[in-house]
Amino acid sequence: MEIPVEAVAATVLIEVVRISALPSKRGAPYPGEAVAHWAGKEAADALALIGTLPRGEQHRCGFSPGWSIRAYEDSLDLALFEAAFCFSCHEIRMHGTAVPPSLATQFFNAETPPAQTLLALFRAASPPSAA
Repeated sequence: MEIPVEAVAATVLIEVVRISALPSKRGAPYPGEAVAHWAGKEAADALALIGTLPRGEQHRCGFSPGWSIRAYEDSLDLALFEAAFCFSCHEIRMHGTAVPPSLATQFFNAETPPAQTLLALFRAASPPSAA
């Protein structure tokens, strides 16, 4: 996956969101519960891992992402970017102030070790669902 280099360098905090629905309009944050906050080395390691996601082909599922990350700079005002991950159709949709249109939609191979490691990090961050 390609993340804007300036955004990676400026990120001090990542918010992990368990997505509950699609946004009401293009560019709006994905609704859901913030389940974790990663800072420092943890944020840097997560961005490095995401940067290694190998490109893949689109699979058809209708885009139903389960998790997103929001990357913030020091001010913690607006997110530099938000990236929503669908492990079914292998699609990543990204938006934010640091995202050029050419990077807004990307496809990754969700079956690879980096993608499975990322999915495991998301699952570990998400609280167990109520039974």
